[in-house]
Amino acid sequence: MELGLVLGIFGAAVAAFLAGCGSAIGVGLAGQASAGVMSEDPEKFGNLLLLVALPGTQGVYGFLAAFLVILKLGLLAGKIPVVGFSTGLQIFCACLPIAVTGLISGIHQGKVCAAGVMMTAKQPRDFMKPIIMAALVETYAVLGLLITILLLNGIKVG
Repeated sequence: MELGLVLGIFGAAVAAFLAGCGSAIGVGLAGQASAGVMSEDPEKFGNLLLLVALPGTQGVYGFLAAFLVILKLGLLAGKIPVVGFSTGLQIFCACLPIAVTGLISGIHQGKVCAAGVMMTAKQPRDFMKPIIMAALVETYAVLGLLITILLLNGIKVG
């Protein structure tokens, strides 16, 4: 196996792993806050579920980026092209925007959502306000994914 292919696969793994870690931490933070609120008022489950789920999107973005790399490298088709070192390095670097933004924004979105859970506990009618705040954090994960997709599309393999 050539080093270029290894670098490309490593880029896919890093994108999925770091963005997934950001989501896991973010969902965990919001979930802990939500569990505390629901222990006193289980009727708030529906409103809180969205706040808990929002930080999970970064993991999906990292998975999508990894899947695009897998397709680009032909790993599902069984026709794996020769991937030079520089091409593999390009693929690895193209995966970094979603990997890093997914990690950081997932954690911070979880913190915003956890604060939103507390706000919803006291102000149930204002439950959309923290969702809007959390969506602002989401913007940067979306931008990271977009850059990763654009970079991957510009790389020729084989």
